[in-house]
Amino acid sequence: MRGSLVTLNSGSKHFIDGKETHHVLREVDFNLNIGESVALTGASGSGKSTLLNLIAGFEPLSAGQLLLNGEDTRLWKEAQWSQFRYQQLGVVFQQFNLLTPLNVKQNIAFSLNLNRQKWNDWCDYLIEILGISHLLNRHVSALSGGQQQRVAIARALAHKPSLLLADEPTGNLDQNAGLEVMKLLSDIAAQSNTAIVLVTHSGECADYMQTQLRLQNGQLHRMSSG
Repeated sequence: MRGSLVTLNSGSKHFIDGKETHHVLREVDFNLNIGESVALTGASGSGKSTLLNLIAGFEPLSAGQLLLNGEDTRLWKEAQWSQFRYQQLGVVFQQFNLLTPLNVKQNIAFSLNLNRQKWNDWCDYLIEILGISHLLNRHVSALSGGQQQRVAIARALAHKPSLLLADEPTGNLDQNAGLEVMKLLSDIAAQSNTAIVLVTHSGECADYMQTQLRLQNGQLHRMSSG
């Protein structure tokens, strides 16, 4: 049986704007096991990206408990959060967030450098299957949107993270390119036993994940299971 990687118990998140309190997540329960994949859907502003930020520790919970690998993150110091992000977390953003002073290979190797790892056979495999092996020395600003997204995926997976958070990773691509990227993303993650939490508005992209959950009125609702 696969162990639990992410567990959110009665997780709530609210923001205070003057005298008003805006509730984004209301006592949400969520569990993700090692190697599992989940798609998060829902209307804009429903809290999908907020949930990703909570899991990554970019934002704190207002109430509730977040366990990562069974550890209560309420007890973590920033050093423990940093170690988790460097070693076990990969993130793919809609806007790519590539490091523009660096070329393609340097961008992909960024997470390796944080973990004091060297370029290896897994990296060679990633760039080959993603079709970017001929672009390693090219500046990232000279790439197309599809090429940049493939570089972002390679960077996120180069250190074989336990968890990949992907926030609308195909939002800037046309439909065909987006579905191609999703297939590559899901196939590669499966090979490295990486769990995925995918935020998407696309039902076709969501179909690549094992489970689909919808955020509505601050609550998670199961849509389907593959």
